[in-house]
Amino acid sequence: MYEAYYQLRDKPFQLNPDPRFFYASRGHKRAFSYLEYGLSLGEGFIIITGDVGAGKTMLVKSLLKKLERGEYIVANLVSTQLEADDMLRSVAAAFGLNFENVSKAALLQNLQNTLRESSRQRKRALLIVDEAQNLSARALEELRMLSNFQDGGTSLLQSFLLGQPEFRDTLQSPQLQQLRQRVIASYHLGPMEQDETKNYIVHRLRTVGWQNMPSISEEAFAAIFRFSGGVPRRINTLCDRLLLFGFLEERTHFDAAEVNEVIQDLKQEVHHQELPPGSVVAEPGMHHAPGAVTQVAHAYPLEMQEKLDQIERSITRLLPMVRKILYSVSEGREGES
Repeated sequence: MYEAYYQLRDKPFQLNPDPRFFYASRGHKRAFSYLEYGLSLGEGFIIITGDVGAGKTMLVKSLLKKLERGEYIVANLVSTQLEADDMLRSVAAAFGLNFENVSKAALLQNLQNTLRESSRQRKRALLIVDEAQNLSARALEELRMLSNFQDGGTSLLQSFLLGQPEFRDTLQSPQLQQLRQRVIASYHLGPMEQDETKNYIVHRLRTVGWQNMPSISEEAFAAIFRFSGGVPRRINTLCDRLLLFGFLEERTHFDAAEVNEVIQDLKQEVHHQELPPGSVVAEPGMHHAPGAVTQVAHAYPLEMQEKLDQIERSITRLLPMVRKILYSVSEGREGES
């Protein structure tokens, strides 16, 4: 929608990882080097950890884009709240094998035969497991067993495990000692610094043909960094909404004021809200003493009016935007008819 207004070829801040937008910050560049090193060894496990939205999936997709086509067979697992037996079935499905009504022994044999055939065709098999922090120790042990598959001394499968920081704690389990011994490269991906955040934004804008319209002040970049903490996904969310706001309000320059206005709107949304310091959220089944309940119940009215005022201001700003969006959509449909 805002792409045409700002003369951009595409959306620069989409959340879906797209290797076109890969930006080699200091941390991402180092992590990329670890991935390339591990890949060159052709065996074992390569582990990348980082907070939500740090760019782990983008990192691996960017690496795979560099690989010669036809030389690799890549299987992806994206749903990883799996037990051991389900893990094997998911790996088989990811490689295109039948997994229904098949015994574990037959499943392992089919996987080994498939991987051996790929190796004989000079194609390396890679398994990418995202959200690895959700895997149980038994499921990870099943993955470790798959790394035993060899043909003539050559490993048949190499695995990339991507997970949030707590995955590093999981790996320290005594049950996973043998898996740890198979880890050949590991890196923790942290957030970007303020200068990298600015360069990241400019890089993504230039990738889609940005010609300094809208222009962005240094104060605006600083405000984006303060809100996002240098985390790519938070940067993308804020900048996408900023461009939408600019289109609807017909702005061609962004300063800190515009950024902060969008931030205030974001903070009213559920997935960006933060609990007041010291507040307690009751879980289902939890029981509290009457005094504790009274304390929590009275913690919110003190800020309630201010929050209601903020919501009202946000709605007041959003209504003209919604009308403009509906008008733009209807105009586009009329033009197509």
